[in-house]
Amino acid sequence: MNTKVTADILAHDATQFLAFKRAMGMGYGRAEFVLNSFVRFVRDQYGERPVALDQAVTQWATRIEGRKAITVGNEFGVVRQLCLFRRRSDPHGFVPDHAVAPVKESVFVPYIFSREEVLVLLDAATRHEGRNMWGAMLRALTLVLYCTGMRLGEATKLHLADVDLRRAVLTVQRSKGRSRILAIREDLVLELRHYLRQREEVLAASGADDPLTLFIRRDGSALTVRAASEALRGLLRDLGLKPPRGRSGARPYEFRHAFAVHRLTAWAVEGVDVHAKLPWLSAYLGHQSVLGTQVYLKATPELLQLASQRFEQHSRSKRRLP
Repeated sequence: MNTKVTADILAHDATQFLAFKRAMGMGYGRAEFVLNSFVRFVRDQYGERPVALDQAVTQWATRIEGRKAITVGNEFGVVRQLCLFRRRSDPHGFVPDHAVAPVKESVFVPYIFSREEVLVLLDAATRHEGRNMWGAMLRALTLVLYCTGMRLGEATKLHLADVDLRRAVLTVQRSKGRSRILAIREDLVLELRHYLRQREEVLAASGADDPLTLFIRRDGSALTVRAASEALRGLLRDLGLKPPRGRSGARPYEFRHAFAVHRLTAWAVEGVDVHAKLPWLSAYLGHQSVLGTQVYLKATPELLQLASQRFEQHSRSKRRLP
């Protein structure tokens, strides 16, 4: 007989599941949103009547037609984890098969900026002057994004206390459940020193209290993710890297992709064992596992060509051995 549940039982089990995960140091904010959606769906459909868990999971996973497979797969994975957790107290409890939502990887192909495009973007950022966006700040933000591979949200949340230019490190505080320290190059240190001097001038001119965030707008307020995203998307549209309207085309997140691919490509050109370096790059980017970084190995034809050349050279040297 299949497992029978009610909305109240699922809500109770979801609360315990989240407490268990968070006790191990996991944030699980997105998972909480997904589980609340699942419980709400069961309550709306069945009230407090018992329902077969397999039926509830299948109906919930397929409730909206035309959703992206990666979205369905990610949400399904959270509910499946809840079912596995429930099995701890009920050995015969239902756990849905992966086949219900088998897609685990996104088929989205990111736009990888060329180095020439990065320079053009940097020049446009430097010259930009908006009502609250100013060139020096936008230039510094662009450099931090490209030179560190930070997520846009991580960069905008940087505080002055997270910036140690004497030691040449930036600290990303509690992103994706963990913090990390990023070493930066001396040229980025010099750029940030120059920006910080201009930041003081902007604060003095605005008369605003210092929000103590690294990036500020012209009125002295802290730069928000939304404002930063809109400004960068505007640059991309102006340069023809993004259509005048819509969500297609290059995005601000592409700076992160470009950082990863350009770093891997540089290692390949230098003859470094790229696969041996992947864990280092993965940690620097803040990925939870190296699997999130491996996708960049097939991101550009240049990287694939370098890998092919390395393999051919290796094969020739093997054939020449006596």
